[in-house]
Parts: sequence; C-alpha cells; structure tokens
Amino acid sequence: MTTNTGTQGKRRTFVSLFLDVGVPIGSYYLLKGAFGMSAVAALGWSSVVPVLRTGWGVLGRREVNALPLLILLANLVGLLLSFGTGDARLMLVKDSAVGSLVGFALLGSVVLGRPMMTATLKPWLVKGDAGREAAWGRLRRESGAFRRAESRFSAVWGVAFVAECALRVVGVYTFPVDTMVWLGTVVMILAMVLAFVVSGALGAGPMAHMVGAAAASARAPESVAAVLEAEKNSSLTGSTHG
Repeated sequence: MTTNTGTQGKRRTFVSLFLDVGVPIGSYYLLKGAFGMSAVAALGWSSVVPVLRTGWGVLGRREVNALPLLILLANLVGLLLSFGTGDARLMLVKDSAVGSLVGFALLGSVVLGRPMMTATLKPWLVKGDAGREAAWGRLRRESGAFRRAESRFSAVWGVAFVAECALRVVGVYTFPVDTMVWLGTVVMILAMVLAFVVSGALGAGPMAHMVGAAAASARAPESVAAVLEAEKNSSLTGSTHG
C-alpha cells in the first residue's frame, strides 16, 4: 500500500508540473511563433489549461480546499484584468500576484495556528499506514515540537512564494516578455527547490522522525510519552549546540 501511494503521489506531481508549467510555456511560444499571436493573446490562451485544471479540482471533484480555490479565483481575476488592459507585462505580473497571495495565505494560516500545507504534507508522511496515521493524530494533540515543525513547514513555503514573486515582478519590468516567460519559470523552480530543502530540514524531516518513532512505540512496550520526552530532549540538545 505504501509503495502504491508513493508511486501515485509522484505521478500526480509529474502530471501537475507538466500541466501547470510545461504546457503553458510550450503553448506560449507555439501560439506566438507558429500562429503569429500577440504576446497578450498567447499568454492568455496558454493560461487556459492551468485554470481549467484548477477549476476541475475545485468544482468537478467538489474538493473544498482553500488553496486551490484561492489560486483559481486569483487566476480568473488576473486574466480578466490583463485582457482588459492588453498589457503583456501585467499578465506576467498576474502570475506573481497569484503566488504572493498564496504565500501570504500560508503565512496567515501559520499565525492562525492552522498551517495550510499540512493537507499536502500529511499523505507523504503517513504513507497510507494506519499506525502512522494514529501516531500523527497523537503527536498533533500532545507534542508542541511536532506542531512547531508543522508550522515551520508552511512558513518556509509562504516566505518562498512571496520572495519568488517579488523577484519575478522585478524581472518582468527589467527583461523582455519573451525572456520572462521562461526565466520566470526558472526563478520559480529554483525557489521551490530551495523551499523543498529548507522546509524538509526544518519541518518535514523532524515530523517524519517523530511520526516514525511514535508509530514504532505503539507496537513496542515503550509509551508515547517516552517518545515525546526523547524528542523534547533532542530539541533541547540541538538548541544548546546551536
């Protein structure tokens, strides 16, 4: 079950990257170069697939998830404003605006104590295992260290989205539109890779260790309390060395 879940997760990630990144970039250059569309028209039509895909996730599957809904609404508003002004650079800024909204929403969710990235992270750490699922629930109730790591994970991604968007806005009004179509994606990928590494070190990694230890403790004579105490001591030791 765990292997199948991991494989399906990787497949979904690849498909999402292809539809949200590969298709828009490829279609922009195809529509503009082969079909002679203007930059505004090519940008608009190249955004259709991501918007439809997000809309299907929100409406077609009836998934009530704040993050996809926010992305869908921001994309739709951005497209309407961009077509209304006919400004290709504004259309590129629209992508940055969507990302910054997501980033600020993530940071806000951390402040409110309801980290939005948890819904994305949990399946990767639980891996479809009932024991790890139960351990996750116990840790969220009983471990402050676990909840802090959970918040750090969302906070890192929030900062990454906001910073990446700021860089792309600067690039939009510094480089030609044709350059920013691919360069903006490069900036995004680099920011995501950096966020993945940092959030893994500060959030997902410690959480995975705690979930594994708590799940193992449930099958062994040791109590969950002992596991939580060990994690607390480990955190104190790390902070002393730091």
